[in-house]
This record gives sequence, structure tokens and C-alpha cells, in this order.
Amino acid sequence: MSTLNSSPAIVGRVPRHIAIIMDGNGRWASRRMLPRVAGHVRGVDAVRASVEACLDRGVRYLTLFAFSSENWRRPAEEVGVLMSLFLSVLEREIERLDRARVRLRVIGDLKAFDPKLRNRIVEAEARTARHHRLTLTICANYGGRWDISQATRRLLDACPELARPGAAIEPSDFEPFLALAYAPEPDLFIRTGGEQRISNFLLWQLAYTELYFSQAFWPDFDGVALDQAIASYRSRERRFGRTSEQVRQGLEQSPVSEALLAGANPSEPYATRADLVI
Repeated sequence: MSTLNSSPAIVGRVPRHIAIIMDGNGRWASRRMLPRVAGHVRGVDAVRASVEACLDRGVRYLTLFAFSSENWRRPAEEVGVLMSLFLSVLEREIERLDRARVRLRVIGDLKAFDPKLRNRIVEAEARTARHHRLTLTICANYGGRWDISQATRRLLDACPELARPGAAIEPSDFEPFLALAYAPEPDLFIRTGGEQRISNFLLWQLAYTELYFSQAFWPDFDGVALDQAIASYRSRERRFGRTSEQVRQGLEQSPVSEALLAGANPSEPYATRADLVI
């Protein structure tokens, strides 16, 4: 779904889609004189808390960068612990997600994972496929460049005529083949741990996303920290290349705005007049 096709003048009080780089697990542990794995274990608790916080606040999509394609460069022992932790979390948490009506999806180049882990992913996705309250996406062995590359390959496999010289390829041709094509583009990107870069995460999808960088390490990121990020998002004017005056005029003329003022219930996520800010 292209952000440019959405209403640019309206910013929901709660972002429909939040994407997070969960950074700082290792540094959290090191500052406490603990092994790095202890930080990853505590990071799982923060994932659970973030899912619950998003459910409470009405967020519809939560996308988490769990393991990048570059993370294979880490020490083999740490990678092995991360894989074991991923498997155990899938086995332990799927019941909780199912009860909460959360749909789980895992995107990335999953061929590199152990068959047992891949099977657990397939089972977890199938078990929660009927849910729509919140879609939780875990990016595992994922990279933005990989995503663009695989989408290009799949597009050309489906439409080989586009490989001819002079053939025009539009974003609308390309976007359905991205790994996150089932979700709207993120409204809010959060990175914890104090670093201020997107690190090959959702390179295509973050084009018009509001960026927020938190000093908190991921294990310390809680509902209060999430509310601070959402408050920052709400304070911004999303112009998408337009001027502020055009944005204000667009809100006045927006069919969504008119429907709200008339008391209608237009398509999500803008359900009530109180859910809008400029």
C-alpha cells in the first residue's frame, strides 16, 4: 500500500503501524555485568510488553526487527543462542498470541534457518491466520536490500515483459512483491538504544515514515516509552511533499474529514473525530 495514496493531511492519534528496531540488549546486559544472552532474554519480556501496549492503544500493525541478515556476523555462540531463543519463544508464546487474537507473521530469507524452526514458524502463522486485532510481524534474517532484490526478482518472474528495454515499471507494479505487502507502510519507526540510523530495515517502506530514536535500551522500553514515541508522532505535520497550507486545505476537503463531521464511520484507522489531530 503506497503512503502517497493515503490522506496526507490526517495524523491519527495512534499510529496504525509501528515498526521497531529493538537495539541495546547486549549493552543492557554489559552494564549489569551480565552475559549478552541475558539481555536477549530480557528483550523477549519487552516484546511481550510492547505487544500488550499496542493492543491496549489500538495499534493494528507492529513490525519488529529481530534478526538482520547482517547479524550472522556476530559470534557463533550468540547466533546459536538467538536461534534457540527464537524457537523457544515461538513454542511458548503462540498460545498467548492466539488468545489475544494477534496474527503472527515472519518475513525474511527463512531458508537459512533450521528446518525445525521453519516448521514452527509455519505452524504459528497458520494457527493465528484468522486474527485481525493486531498483526505482529517478526523480521528474521531480513534486510531492506534483500527485500527489494527479492521483490524485483519475483516481479520479473511474474511479468517478464517488464525486463525489456524501455519497459516502464511503476511503484504500484513493484510493491505487491515486497515481503510486507500485506500491511500499510509504517506510520512511526522507533529505534531504541541511542543509535540514529535505520540499518537496512524496511528501506522501501520507510520513505514517509516518522522516525523516533530512543535512548532507552530495548529491555527497558515499556508502555511509558511507547507513549512518549507516540506523543512525538502526534506532534508532527506529515506533508508528503506538500506545503503546510496545502495540508490544511486537504484536511478541510478530505472525504474522511467530511464523513467524520457527518458522524459516519469511515474505514480504519480514523474512527472518530476525536481520533484526529493536525
